[in-house]
Amino acid sequence: MTGLTAVFKRELGGYFSTPVAYVFIVIFLILAGIFTFQLGNFFRIGQANLSPFFNFHPWLYLFLIPALSMRLWAEERKSGTIELLLTLPIAPSGAVVGKFLAAWLFTGIALALTFPLWVTVNVLGDPDNGAIFTGYLGSLLMAGGFLAIGATVSSATKSQVIAFVVSVVLCFALLLLGFGSVQEFFSGWMPTPVLDTLSTFSFLTQFDMLSRGVIEARSVVFFASLIGCLLVANTIIVDLRKSA
Repeated sequence: MTGLTAVFKRELGGYFSTPVAYVFIVIFLILAGIFTFQLGNFFRIGQANLSPFFNFHPWLYLFLIPALSMRLWAEERKSGTIELLLTLPIAPSGAVVGKFLAAWLFTGIALALTFPLWVTVNVLGDPDNGAIFTGYLGSLLMAGGFLAIGATVSSATKSQVIAFVVSVVLCFALLLLGFGSVQEFFSGWMPTPVLDTLSTFSFLTQFDMLSRGVIEARSVVFFASLIGCLLVANTIIVDLRKSA
């Protein structure tokens, strides 16, 4: 993990030294508000919880996270700076984890800026704040999973557009695995144990319990192991293709 801290500081500072960070945060907050109040009918449901807010996070992240992660490595490879980066006393694993943590923290900052919704629901009623905290935790873990996918795809191509499109497709596929209609489609010719196993890989399935305030070890382990495995794959790809 040599150089992790240096890469982390460089990447995080890079977000806020350009308009990218502010544009992303503004778009995220605007869309979160639209989904919560317009599509989720936050005030009309008359319940003191943030379910209308969390229910749309998978779809909000589906496009915003790949847009954030597509530049992580594709830009480095296209400009050739990846060669310079890895000639420094920085291990590939340190660079990969440093970039990922910076992007994840940046996403966490954007998510934390939605705190007025939490304040609002406490003013209007008496919500279960433990459940809301768990929902935020689940949202952050899911964002980390999306970021890990996007970072790994970005390391395999020089084109940010390709990285974005492929990341969206992969993330969308992982979301669809949790839909009942998709499971019904595969149930006709796929064994039930295999179908049940595939459904556990759905981000919707894993995030659903966390968004309801239930911390399940399997959901936390799922996201943690997914992120860990993808970061290992990301490191291998960067090491193999740093001169490509």
